Amino acid sequence: MTRSSRNPRSGVTLLEIMIVLAVIALIVGFGAPRLMESFGRAKTQAAEVAMANLKGAVQLFYIDTGRYPTEAEGLAALLAMPASTAGWRGPYLDGESDLTDPWGRPFLYASPGSSSPFSLTTLGRDGTPGGQGEDSDISL
Repeated sequence: MTRSSRNPRSGVTLLEIMIVLAVIALIVGFGAPRLMESFGRAKTQAAEVAMANLKGAVQLFYIDTGRYPTEAEGLAALLAMPASTAGWRGPYLDGESDLTDPWGRPFLYASPGSSSPFSLTTLGRDGTPGGQGEDSDISL
């Protein structure tokens, strides 16, 4: 029975491991900003979709009641029937979470809107008016 002798030169050296780790770090360093940018775009797109759903719910409220929710009632009128509202057939949304943007703040509702019967707005990631990119306001 012969024993296979191990070649002392076989295996991975510390230098080779360090080079592989450096290459991985470079790939992550260049890829992470793009990945984070994609997450930001995804939240903006999610806000646009949520606002489109809210717009549809407000329009259903209008079809059923013959009026849009007042600013005093706000978007909560889509979840619970406001006092003395005839024809309400809601709730028009699944729950409270539908009233908040992807950044956890409530959507802003105005009735009447500047150029339409109502407007919906989210102030973006930073929560302040204006901004660019992910911090920009989104309105319907």
